[in-house]
Amino acid sequence: MSAEGGTKAIVAALAANTGIAVSKFIAAAITGSASMLAEGVHSVADAANQVLLLIGGKASRKAASPAHPFGYGRERYIYAFIVSIVLFSIGGVYALYEGYHKLTHEGELHNPLVAVIVLLVAITLESFSLRTAVKESNHVRGKQSWVQFVKGSRSPELPVILLEDIGALVGLILALLGVGLSWITGLVVFDALGTMAIGVLLVLIAIVLAIEIRSMLIGESATLEDIDAITTAINDGEGDTLIHLKTLHVGPDELLVAAKVGIGVSATGEQVASQIDAAEARIRAAVPKAKIIYIEPDIPRTGA
Repeated sequence: MSAEGGTKAIVAALAANTGIAVSKFIAAAITGSASMLAEGVHSVADAANQVLLLIGGKASRKAASPAHPFGYGRERYIYAFIVSIVLFSIGGVYALYEGYHKLTHEGELHNPLVAVIVLLVAITLESFSLRTAVKESNHVRGKQSWVQFVKGSRSPELPVILLEDIGALVGLILALLGVGLSWITGLVVFDALGTMAIGVLLVLIAIVLAIEIRSMLIGESATLEDIDAITTAINDGEGDTLIHLKTLHVGPDELLVAAKVGIGVSATGEQVASQIDAAEARIRAAVPKAKIIYIEPDIPRTGA
């Protein structure tokens, strides 16, 4: 995923969620619907999440310093992890609380048609936001399934936005069902149950996000495709033989490569330096995100 593609998806989601949040709160005030109120808080949480992702993207572009010689690329992981916590604490827990409160303190639903109209408009806007995220994701997804893309992505923004948008659409449908059934039956219990279902949905999405981003924070290797490309690039050199290879993402778009490469027994110091420089150039050409490369020359041995 390119940073530009991720930013485009974030901005589209932020614009949609800001407008949707305002309309939901107005509808909640008019109708007294717990589902609408929970969805309003959900949209505020989503908008706050997108702001955090933008801040993380900007922070990650700071130049490396003596204290942080590998740069600040992991800032994007940190802010994405905070996003998963915000989605859980603000969106999920509040929706569960509001649904429980509605069940134990039954109120009355006023002007449900207003809520239905707002929800239908919100579904339309969220669909456009999801369409943008899907379009940007398809640029880098390749032949991966969507589950493989979310689990295997080394960039947090698009998976976060995808899950947020999917969660928002499902949440809107749950709210629409809750309000609609309450309107038809006159029983506000359906509105309360819809609200609690939204809370459960948000908690589940937050847990999935937290698990995936935790793996990124700990440090993930390059993808299998990139590892194969690096291996081929090293072995393509005259006299070069890869002995072993380790990779680590120091940021979504920055890869650290450490390799032990076998060289000829009779190679001079100048030839070794030349071979290493050539190997680094081939690696960068094959995998442009390989920004930091350390190559240790060695003599191939049986069992090495």
